[in-house]
Amino acid sequence: MTILSACTSENPEQTAERAPVVVQPGVPGKSGQVLTGEKLPQPEEQRYTEADVRFMQGMIPHHAQALVMAELVPARSTRKDLSLLAKRIKASQQDEILLMQNWLRARLKQVPNGSSGHAHGGIMPGMLTEAQLTELEKASGAEFDKLFVQFMIRHHTGALSMVEKLFADGGGQEPETYRFATDVDADQRIEIDRMQQLLAQMGGTPLD
Repeated sequence: MTILSACTSENPEQTAERAPVVVQPGVPGKSGQVLTGEKLPQPEEQRYTEADVRFMQGMIPHHAQALVMAELVPARSTRKDLSLLAKRIKASQQDEILLMQNWLRARLKQVPNGSSGHAHGGIMPGMLTEAQLTELEKASGAEFDKLFVQFMIRHHTGALSMVEKLFADGGGQEPETYRFATDVDADQRIEIDRMQQLLAQMGGTPLD
């Protein structure tokens, strides 16, 4: 949220304090809005919500499964571009899991242990079933490469839907949560674009 300082008259005798102008960022893909006067949010309105808690608790196992998938790459693929992608996923999502766990601890909420099991609300959007994960584990070479990218595109798309639901449920207004959710949205979109290009090179198409 950006606060713009109010201007005052150049004539000291006519100087009058004006209400601050606040620009509230919009959700991913939406423009922000200018808030003035009575619309200005109060401090209590910037606190976290239960939607924020559900988002963090669900995204931890979601990220954890992406790490499990990425760990399969070195032994099953010889593509350097896929190896680089897997390393990027591991580096970013390991850090984000720690960030989410610390966020929950600071608010005295239940903290998932970072395993790839289901979250409190069941399996999260885009996550692989046990059968799909087994299928990926058994694949190798070109078959693995294509399947990994297809599954990871679906996995990342699921993360985007989780961010969308967070804002639809009224969450993401706390500055820390907003920054994290919008960072996840931006990073996942960039990686989806990269994976779609990789998949096209392999002659594959995204899964439904």
